[in-house]
Amino acid sequence: MLRMPSSLEPHILIESRTPSQTEALAVCFSKQCPAGAVIYLKGDLGSGKSTFARALLHALGIDGPIKSPTYTLIETYMLGNALEAVHMDLYRITDPDEIDYLALDAFADNLQIMLVEWPEKGDGHLPAADIVIGFEHAGDARRIKLASGSQRGRTWLNDVTSVESKPWLNGDDRAIIKT
Repeated sequence: MLRMPSSLEPHILIESRTPSQTEALAVCFSKQCPAGAVIYLKGDLGSGKSTFARALLHALGIDGPIKSPTYTLIETYMLGNALEAVHMDLYRITDPDEIDYLALDAFADNLQIMLVEWPEKGDGHLPAADIVIGFEHAGDARRIKLASGSQRGRTWLNDVTSVESKPWLNGDDRAIIKT
């Protein structure tokens, strides 16, 4: 079961029945993305974190393949607005102090978005999350738990989830389990 710190309540729980539904949710996040945003992506292997990250990065304008940072720990992409997108996968980190070697402060001035998979591995060494997204296997579907970690995140999450047509639902209002 997904556990989020109580400080991240309230949250929204969505059931995504297909990868394309998860990708559509990521596209909605890209359209509302504030500069300097930080998203933590939590969940087991194969739960949808990378699917969401790739879709969001493509929606922000990155052409071509999105490389997995599983072995490199960090991949950066220049966006058309001269800001950077940073995608991190900390699965292979064994000590949170290793994060210091990634020189994350170098991105501070030009950051559009930072996506962090396995953020619990970098505990205490990462920028605070604006949004925390938890992914969980639910049979053939995925449960996606959205929570804000900052005031900016609350505003962003509200904007994403109040989009009039909610295209990430793909016409299925039953996908929202709890708000």
